[in-house]
Amino acid sequence: QEDPSLERHFKGHRDAVTSVDFSLNTKQLASGSTDSCLMVWNMKPQSRAYRFTGHKDAVTCVHFSPSGHLLASGSRDKTVRIWVPNVKGESTAFRAHTATVRSVHFCSDGQSLVTASDDKTVKVWSTHRQKFLFSLSQHINWVRCANVSCTGRLHVSSGPGKTYGMWLPCLSSFVTYVDFHPSGTCIAAAGMDNTVKVWDVRTHRLLQHYQLHSAAVNALSFHPSGNYLITASSDSTLKILDLMEGRLLYTLHGHQGPATTVAFSRTGEYFASGGSDEQVMVWKSNFDIAD
Repeated sequence: QEDPSLERHFKGHRDAVTSVDFSLNTKQLASGSTDSCLMVWNMKPQSRAYRFTGHKDAVTCVHFSPSGHLLASGSRDKTVRIWVPNVKGESTAFRAHTATVRSVHFCSDGQSLVTASDDKTVKVWSTHRQKFLFSLSQHINWVRCANVSCTGRLHVSSGPGKTYGMWLPCLSSFVTYVDFHPSGTCIAAAGMDNTVKVWDVRTHRLLQHYQLHSAAVNALSFHPSGNYLITASSDSTLKILDLMEGRLLYTLHGHQGPATTVAFSRTGEYFASGGSDEQVMVWKSNFDIAD
């Protein structure tokens, strides 16, 4: 097993990075920031980056469509924008919510988009006309993150101790982020209380519980194999967990200050991280060669 290696680091944001996402073919990486800009980084060396402006406040979340031809972003300005991630950067905007948009996620067919907000709602929209289709839940607390399992049937939104489609007791303190296991059978939840918990969504059973960070866990991402989980924390580190053996594999230091976001590429060959230091880093996984 080789250690992960830092491949590239991108500077262009003028404030904390809030969200990162790779396109399906890993040729582009998008990042959102509290500077209200969206950056699209082209992974080919010496390729120029695109800076997209349009949001009036912090960009909180970004997600590429399955085809990679569209890119969605959500913002504190309560709008969602759908961009064409090329040099022109054309976009359409629609007011999706009455409070900060916390999450945008294209469904697997690319035809619909799920958005979640601090207004306590999770909504589904048609991608092409941005038409409102239906609402998923009436939430009693802030909705921090909505994600779509690969089955496309189950949507999760996390607020303190509550998830849509299931209720998970003992989610202690505030859940900052959730991600689905590629099989769709379990979720990982990141906590303000420095914990990472993996839950079975069918039985609601707590499968694994990690307390490895010394500050809040801000984001996490499953490796496509489902065997690894990467976490980003305010203690400035990224940690890679081997879920098969239930142990810590690596602790990575790169960010000066809180690591705020992290995401694997669709193949798992790379992962990207962002921090309050305004930097976006791209790492080569290396450890997953055997998978």
